[in-house]
Amino acid sequence: MKYSKSLIQFIKFGIVGVSNTLLTAFVIWLLLKVLHSSDYLSNFIGYIVGLTNSFIWNRKWTFESKTKLSVTIFKFILTFAISYLFQLGNLYLLLHFSTIDPYVCQLISIVVYTCINFVLNKYYTFKTHQKD
Repeated sequence: MKYSKSLIQFIKFGIVGVSNTLLTAFVIWLLLKVLHSSDYLSNFIGYIVGLTNSFIWNRKWTFESKTKLSVTIFKFILTFAISYLFQLGNLYLLLHFSTIDPYVCQLISIVVYTCINFVLNKYYTFKTHQKD
């Protein structure tokens, strides 16, 4: 059975996304619950670790990008920044206007980030101009 390139990329993106989410959530948990770091420092460091993992795997494995590294990095960082700001705004609202446990607030905010980040990466960062 022949699978389209887009479907295979979607599956790979999902696998990378799950690994990023687990890695990010673990780093946040470690910093927040074990090392007693602040909510925002834990969040920031967790996302940097996830971002690095995501870039490496999506560039090399998911999209097998041949685009100039500096161009891809710029787009990837811009996509991250937009997604992260929406996530951080959501986290701020949850932490300050709800009684939800701070770690659960982090997990909810990960979902916000993931949805926005997927759309931006698919249609901007790693967009291909050829039909699959």
